[in-house]
Amino acid sequence: MTSALYPTYARADIAFTRGEGAWLLAENGDRYLDFASGVAVLSLGHEHPHLVATLQAAAQKPWHVSNLFRIPQAESLAERLAAATFADVVFFCNSGAEAVECAIKTVRKYHAANGAPERYRIITFEGAFHGRTIATIAAGGNPKYLEGFGPPAPGFDQVAFADLDAVEAAITEETAGVLLEPVQGEGGLRVFPKEFLVRLRALCDARGLLLALDEVQCGVGRTGKFLACEHAGIVPDVVALAKGLGGGFPLGACIATREAAKGMTLGAHGSTFGGNPLAAAVGGAVLDVVLGEGFLARVAALGGLLRQRLAELEDRYPGVIETVRGEGLMFGLKTRIPNGDFAAAARAEKLLTVLAGDNVVRLLPPLIVDESDIGEAIARLDRACGRLAAPVKQLGAA
Repeated sequence: MTSALYPTYARADIAFTRGEGAWLLAENGDRYLDFASGVAVLSLGHEHPHLVATLQAAAQKPWHVSNLFRIPQAESLAERLAAATFADVVFFCNSGAEAVECAIKTVRKYHAANGAPERYRIITFEGAFHGRTIATIAAGGNPKYLEGFGPPAPGFDQVAFADLDAVEAAITEETAGVLLEPVQGEGGLRVFPKEFLVRLRALCDARGLLLALDEVQCGVGRTGKFLACEHAGIVPDVVALAKGLGGGFPLGACIATREAAKGMTLGAHGSTFGGNPLAAAVGGAVLDVVLGEGFLARVAALGGLLRQRLAELEDRYPGVIETVRGEGLMFGLKTRIPNGDFAAAARAEKLLTVLAGDNVVRLLPPLIVDESDIGEAIARLDRACGRLAAPVKQLGAA
């Protein structure tokens, strides 16, 4: 049957009818363990009772009034995000790409407000993924996402991953700031070294640059800290958030210090839907759980367990798994076989994963998983690797 949808996705022929926690039930009755989480979106898993109750209550009130009026739910959520992070001010939107767009605009407008509008260029890194808008594909620099859409939007200078000398060499009188994902998601779960981030922060300070972080995938507790940059002990100027912030409801945010956002004055930016009562209410419910006592420490502990168990698989199947990457509950398996084959084998074991660049398969379980879920995922990955290992060994023997 011909679909009326744009054919822009390679969709698996599976449809789900309901979910609970880390599990999904397909139309045919098959039960899947969800270590994809809608690409790191379902921070609290499926049908979380607090999220469901919050959304049901919010649906009995005005869904949308626009930003022409005060939205108390958004005001409350912004205050809570500021209290939990380095930030002073928040702009709400609907997606990660929009959050990154706002971060880009914030960085550029900061310099314009300081009387230096010529400082608009932003340094980015090889392997980055910042979204699918015209500006964010230019920031990411991936040729396969740029092809066919005309000249890339100007203003982005890409350098090698975690190369501080390259960053310094790329700085000119037009440079406004640096943009990076502390843990690259689409780029293959590569983690920027803590010492690099510390030195980069110092370089930005010395050269008058803003440091903007894309924590759309790695933020909101995904790495065991509310923001991934906390692992390095650095304070950014601007951060883009989305995905896990809404727990499945479309919600993005650009958070910044008051100084960094000094140029974002009346009329400088806007959004029709951003921060509407429904979205802000659900975002608040997510924070109720993620910022609850012991929650992030539990994510970190479970992440340590998952890392250990994945390392055991790496040792057991060296012909299948080359290395394990990641932090918290955000891991990638760089495979020695096509990552699509690995993901298909995992799906045959009723385990959902996500592909990434650099021949990596992502494991992004909901943050509410328990030890039994992790044990079950490892058992299913073990069976998948077992089926894949035999042909790999035969190929090597030949």
